Amino acid sequence: MDPNSDHTPVDAPDWRVYRPHQDPGRRIADVPSPPPWRVFDGGPPLDLPPHLRTEPAGLTVRARVYEADEHTIDLVNGAIYLRRPLLVTGKPGTGKSTLARSIAYELDLGPVLTWPVTSRSTLHEGLYQYDAVSRLEGGAIGPAGNGRRPSSGSTAAGGPEAGGDADTSVGRYITLGPLGTAVLPWRQPRVLLIDELDKSDIDLPNDLLHVFEEGSFDLPELIRLPEEAELAEVLTAEGQRVPIRRGHVRCLTFPITVITSNGEREFPPAFLRRCVRVDIKPPREEALKRIVDGLLGAGVADGQAALIEDFLERRELADVATDQLLNAIYIVTSGDGLPPSTLDYLKTELLRELESGLP
Repeated sequence: MDPNSDHTPVDAPDWRVYRPHQDPGRRIADVPSPPPWRVFDGGPPLDLPPHLRTEPAGLTVRARVYEADEHTIDLVNGAIYLRRPLLVTGKPGTGKSTLARSIAYELDLGPVLTWPVTSRSTLHEGLYQYDAVSRLEGGAIGPAGNGRRPSSGSTAAGGPEAGGDADTSVGRYITLGPLGTAVLPWRQPRVLLIDELDKSDIDLPNDLLHVFEEGSFDLPELIRLPEEAELAEVLTAEGQRVPIRRGHVRCLTFPITVITSNGEREFPPAFLRRCVRVDIKPPREEALKRIVDGLLGAGVADGQAALIEDFLERRELADVATDQLLNAIYIVTSGDGLPPSTLDYLKTELLRELESGLP
C-alpha cells in the first residue's frame, strides 16, 4: 500500500480527530473511551491557565503549515485512540518534531512540552528536579525567613520535627520536568515531545516503560513527609503551581507523546511494542510548494520553481532538508541589492549535502 495514498473510503465517516488543514469536526473530547488496559484515574483534574495556552509565534506558524500524508495522519490518530506513544523516525529535517506541534495546534491542546534528549539524559531529569541545596539554605534561616536557625528539636531540612509549615514547604524546591508535567492529571491530554531519543544512554528507553505503562511516578521527597502533610505544591515545567497528594502523580488521560528518532540506533522490543511507529518521508513536490507558500507567502513557490526543482534533484542524490530550501528561497526573495554571483554562491552553500558537502 502506498503510504502517501488516501486509503480512507470516500463515503465513510471520518473517524479521525487529527486532520491538518481541515475543519476537524471532531475534537479531542470526541475520542472514544480508552482500551480497558489504558484507563487512568489520576485527579483532581487540572486545567491549563489561559496565560500558558499559547506557543511562540514562530512555532505556531510551522505547526499551521505542517504537511502530513494520510498514512501518518492515520497512525497519529491510532496512537491517540490507543493512548500509546508515537515513535516517529525519519531523516533530519523531515518534520518529526513539528508533527508534535501540529497535533497540539490542530487539537488546541496548548504548548508542547519538550524534552530534548542527550547522551546524559536520565528518567529522573525528565520527571523532576529537587533542589536540596536551596532547601537546606532556606531551612537554615527558619521557615519564616526570620534569620533564626532552627532549635535543637528541629531539622534544618524541614523534617518531621520542624512543624507543618516547614514540612509542606519542601514542594517549593521541586520542579517537574517535561515528562513529569505531562503525566499530571490534566483534564485534556498534553502533547509531549521527547526529541531524539536515539541519542540517549542505552538504558533510558527501558527506564521509560514504567511511566508509559502506569501513567504515574512518585516523588520520594514528598512521600517521606509526615501524615498530616498530605498535600504539597510543586512547580510544573511551565511555572504553574500544582498540588501533589502524598507524593504520587498519576495522569487522568495519557499524554499525546511524540518520540522522535533519526534512526541512529535500535530500540529494545519491549519499548517498541508499547509504541505506535511511523516513518516520515520527505514531502513531495506539491506538499513542498504548499509549505513554501504557507511560510513565505502565496505565489512564492511558483516564482522559485527552478530552485525547488534543483532541490528535489539534489534530494534524490543526497541528504538535504526542507528547511535548507526554505533558507535558500528566503535569501533569494529578500536579498535586494545582492549581486547575482553572491546569490548563486549562497544558494549553493545553503543546499549543501548534510553529510559531506555536495557541490
